[in-house]
Amino acid sequence: MWSLKSWQGRVLPHPLPSHERLRHYASWCNAVEGNTTFYATPARDTVVTWAQQTDPEFRFVVKLPKPITHERRLSDVDEPLRTFLDAIEPLGPRAHALWIQLPGSFGPAEVPTLASFLRGLPDTHRYAVEVRHPAFFEEPRAVRLLEGVLADTATEWIPFDTTAFFRSPPTSDAERDAWTKKPRMPLRTRALTDRPIVRYLGRDAEARTVEGWQPWVGIVAGWLREGRSPTMFIHTPDNADAPLLARRFHDEVRARVPELDALPEPIPAEPLTLF
Repeated sequence: MWSLKSWQGRVLPHPLPSHERLRHYASWCNAVEGNTTFYATPARDTVVTWAQQTDPEFRFVVKLPKPITHERRLSDVDEPLRTFLDAIEPLGPRAHALWIQLPGSFGPAEVPTLASFLRGLPDTHRYAVEVRHPAFFEEPRAVRLLEGVLADTATEWIPFDTTAFFRSPPTSDAERDAWTKKPRMPLRTRALTDRPIVRYLGRDAEARTVEGWQPWVGIVAGWLREGRSPTMFIHTPDNADAPLLARRFHDEVRARVPELDALPEPIPAEPLTLF
């Protein structure tokens, strides 16, 4: 998510070689969702370039490939998992968490499969699970079942907050497209580990996005005061202003927790001039 066309010339210089775009993105934000790994395991040499463009403190939350989570549903996955773990090894400490996004049909009956999978994972990484089955948000017994498995394996539960997005009908092409694709999940704000991860989807209108994230400002500030190290991802349907919005969210949290480190100073998208 560091090569969006609408960022070029605004957030990223244009033209800019593809192997330098992540370095410029990392001057705006200190974390990124590794969503492309869901569709294909990257070549190890490619991952080496990711590491070379980022500091060791930069956070990758890297999604496990689709064959593992959606096609084989966490069963008989030793070979593709081994290939994936080998590919991302060059990230080293930058691999903040491996993101296990499960399909909406993955329900309470399959929690034992998830438990077995998590217990078999190497302890060289931290893990986080995103579920989309309604039962995990609406049925107390299913919530307790999943939370118990995650707690036993020190695994985080990633909430995908779409409540602000679905609060009123879409008003743009990007919003209409997202309206048909994004999950309508009830709000969840509980952290299970010292590294909570949140995905938030706002609207194309900046004011609506900022209004919708206000509860998270207080929650994230509270986690920081508790000694946790949260990661917050800010999305909009077109993501055109996502890096700027992410920095604004960080500023709002930092206003409540002044000891929070500032984000880096962005590399200018255009050369500096005298006039």
